[in-house]
Amino acid sequence: MSLSIGVVGLPNVGKSTLFNALTKNSVPAENYPFCTIDPSVGIVPVPDERLHKLADFSQTQKTIPAIIEFTDIAGLVKGASTGEGLGNKFLSNIREVDAILEVVRIFEDSNITHVHGEVDPVSDIEVINYELIMADTETVNKRLGNTEKDAKRGDKNAIKELDILTKIKKVLDSGQMANRLEFTEEEAKLVKGLNLLTTKQILYALNKQTGGNNLDDNNDERYIKLIDFFQKNSFSYVKVDANSELEMNTLSDEERDEMKKDLGVDGGLESMITKSYEMLKLITYFTTGEKETRAWTVKLNATAPEAGAAIHSDFQTKFIRAQVIHWDTLIEAGSNSKAREKGWIKTVGKEHIILDGDVIEFLV
Repeated sequence: MSLSIGVVGLPNVGKSTLFNALTKNSVPAENYPFCTIDPSVGIVPVPDERLHKLADFSQTQKTIPAIIEFTDIAGLVKGASTGEGLGNKFLSNIREVDAILEVVRIFEDSNITHVHGEVDPVSDIEVINYELIMADTETVNKRLGNTEKDAKRGDKNAIKELDILTKIKKVLDSGQMANRLEFTEEEAKLVKGLNLLTTKQILYALNKQTGGNNLDDNNDERYIKLIDFFQKNSFSYVKVDANSELEMNTLSDEERDEMKKDLGVDGGLESMITKSYEMLKLITYFTTGEKETRAWTVKLNATAPEAGAAIHSDFQTKFIRAQVIHWDTLIEAGSNSKAREKGWIKTVGKEHIILDGDVIEFLV
């Protein structure tokens, strides 16, 4: 399955710099609002040492990692939901992604203008959340008008949709995001068709400056307020230093590791990608052999046929059985033949649930 994440944030928070660091591409990142007008897209490999260990194990000719598609979306300002700034373009671009990476500035620097005059992370988040909520409120209200008419005529599907829309509207009207709601599988399909902004999961990237005036380093009350805000709402976040991450892209792996150690950077971009997977409830499984070792992304609790669909639809529709072994167990065995001799490779059917790190061979 393909995974797309939109990188959003207010102007001048380090959004495009972080995008550059993620994708190793060059997009404008100047110190003025709306520098990024058209979204830039970058394909980012998911770092996974298991993939490379399996490739070495199989002496494979080709190694293909799982990928995430990141889209750098134009900076947002107050009033975006009513068309201010590049609001309409901003909102339409967000609708096209699976999840949101929201960059939040937690450093002070008089040389980098803040669009609201002062650094206040919670306020910045609330500005963006408000615009997303307002845009969805308009969408839901329009849909409600048509659905109520059909529901009054006794349309069963309309009655179900009306119930879901009413539930979403209640949350939006309270100033909350619709991603707080839990939906059944049937409801989720209907909600997906609405293409709402606030149903998307958000990972917050707290951007700081190495050696700079950072709110977390100073234990500033604004940072304490921010963490309290995250905890109360069960929001996911990760700390990054976009400028340093961008600089490290020019270094070798050894130099990069050394610089991260010197700067005290823990995780950075790797943590961001890992948390994106956790937030979206995704896992990785592998296929491996002499020709190719590859990582595949599927939903948590996917069955064997559902996992097969990531490779080809036939692997789901024509599924017979699959052979499964966990990646570290396979390496421990020393070879496929030895793993078979020990009985470590299991033959599974349609109901089998795939685990993160499984190595699978599909038999169709």
